[in-house]
Amino acid sequence: MSFNLKGKVAIITGAGSGIGRAIALKLAGHGANVQVVDLDVATADQVATAIRSASLQADAHGCNVVSQTEIKSVVQKIANTHSRIDILINCAGIAHIGKLENTSEDDFDKLFNVNVKGVYNAMQAVIPYMKQQGSGVILNLASVAAWVGLNDRFAYSMTKGAVASMTLSVAKDYVQEGIRCNSISPGRVHTPFVDGFLKANYPGREKEMFDKLSKTQPVGRMATPEEIAGLALYLCSDEASFTTGTDYPIDGGFLKLNT
Repeated sequence: MSFNLKGKVAIITGAGSGIGRAIALKLAGHGANVQVVDLDVATADQVATAIRSASLQADAHGCNVVSQTEIKSVVQKIANTHSRIDILINCAGIAHIGKLENTSEDDFDKLFNVNVKGVYNAMQAVIPYMKQQGSGVILNLASVAAWVGLNDRFAYSMTKGAVASMTLSVAKDYVQEGIRCNSISPGRVHTPFVDGFLKANYPGREKEMFDKLSKTQPVGRMATPEEIAGLALYLCSDEASFTTGTDYPIDGGFLKLNT
């Protein structure tokens, strides 16, 4: 089987819904033992149960990635149970709408703590285990917002730029330890967050606004979470063993074809 992850232990944060959920299902289908980590333990349980119902391997863990103590405890538990950690995928994150002047200090701190500190906490927790075994893969979810100016995405863009920079730093520092680190920068992806955002901000105009947002991608539609999961699978597999320190846009042409 191509992209065979049999025997690999994969930790995925934010795996209870959206892109994280799709990646968890994809990696499990290719043989990985998936550790579903999410702030909402109920949704984590649902994903792990769905994976196990297909006779595949998964466990669920409730965890707030903002807490270094919590994420280190979860990672240690996984390492003690499975004796290794092969893959970390940082999907946990939150969005925010706002310019500099209407982004409050509380909003800024919240975005930073989840989207930046959460990624730092998870990477710091797994690195000792990956160093000890002499191998590992880290994949971070950045965004096209890290690379271009987007309207009303000040704090969100700040956090994704930080994720992209951390990815390069970790890739550089640990390449001799057999650890690869890359990132993915999606364009707009149709997740439950998008539906909730449209319902809250454009009641009665959801379809109109969905179509408008879809057309900002040159291909004329949003990505599906499963399409992002396909790229994640490749980057976490041995087929990508020559790949590190790179960001991969998956954006329907947004970065290069919009003028």
